[in-house]
Amino acid sequence: MIGKSAKIVWRCLQILAVSACLVWIGLSLHFQINTPLVYLFYVLLLIWSVALCMFVGRGQWGRLWGMMSAALVIWGLWWTTITPREDRDWAPEVSRGVTSEFTTGGLIRVRNVRDFRWSSPTEAHEAWYDIDVDLGAIMSVDMIMSVWDSADIAHTLVSFGFSDGQHIVFSGEIRKEVGEDFSALGGFFKRYELVLIAADERDIVHLRTDARGETVSLYPIEMGAEQREQLFVAFLEYGNTLATTPQWYHTLWTNCTTLPFRLVRNLSDRVSFDPRIILSGRLPGFLYDLGVLPEAGTLSLDDLKQRAALAPHSVEGLDGVAYSRLLRRNWTGK
Repeated sequence: MIGKSAKIVWRCLQILAVSACLVWIGLSLHFQINTPLVYLFYVLLLIWSVALCMFVGRGQWGRLWGMMSAALVIWGLWWTTITPREDRDWAPEVSRGVTSEFTTGGLIRVRNVRDFRWSSPTEAHEAWYDIDVDLGAIMSVDMIMSVWDSADIAHTLVSFGFSDGQHIVFSGEIRKEVGEDFSALGGFFKRYELVLIAADERDIVHLRTDARGETVSLYPIEMGAEQREQLFVAFLEYGNTLATTPQWYHTLWTNCTTLPFRLVRNLSDRVSFDPRIILSGRLPGFLYDLGVLPEAGTLSLDDLKQRAALAPHSVEGLDGVAYSRLLRRNWTGK
């Protein structure tokens, strides 16, 4: 009796495995092949699935796995041909990734800093600039989080402040093509390339607080001067790498939060993986436990979250220094 039950369970597990493979193949076709050609592949996949069901009904498990193995080999060979590219018709806001180079005098020239002025979630006056920065002038690092739907998921940005009051924000994002929308599911199936954006806070923060109406928070991160410089350089090096070797965005493993986490982990052995890296909306709790938030040992996490909240505010008439100072008034009291 036990042997028969175990056999039934084993068969059910095989059916589930085959079904999961077929669903995975179907979704990869959906996100990679345009209409109307994809409909032909849907039909072929349906015929293949019916044949597999017939083998199950007849108890021909060897043939079932033979056909399934053939399908996986064909799919795998096709999947390896899909490589990230640099030459698509990109949406304007992600058309340029950050790059950099050392200049004479020990400065770093940061290229393609985005400085859009957003009038709606999708419309903006477009502008980009290059800037020479001194690593020794980096005075602060802030984590900026933007929640647009579930409180457990947030877009994570890292802002570096300089002695002259200017800030440069780094943001790992999907590199959307013109007219393309984001799909978290599509992020599992090589749907989007990854781009590292450098931006002015009047652009990238104001876009989220005002144009999109998202829930945005800013947390100062306590880091030593050497760590700040190393992290800034790590972001720039990653941008240079993406410019020459495009990479895929992945919803779980290569996104706006895991990207800076990996860069920080390379600099410090204090940082190890935590589920809150994936559930990025809970990242403040992770940073609180690490002790890198101001007054983490004195104030509660809830108190710090209230202080971190950013209210919508117009950028009209404000230069970059004034706007950045405004964002931090809950922390500085100024």
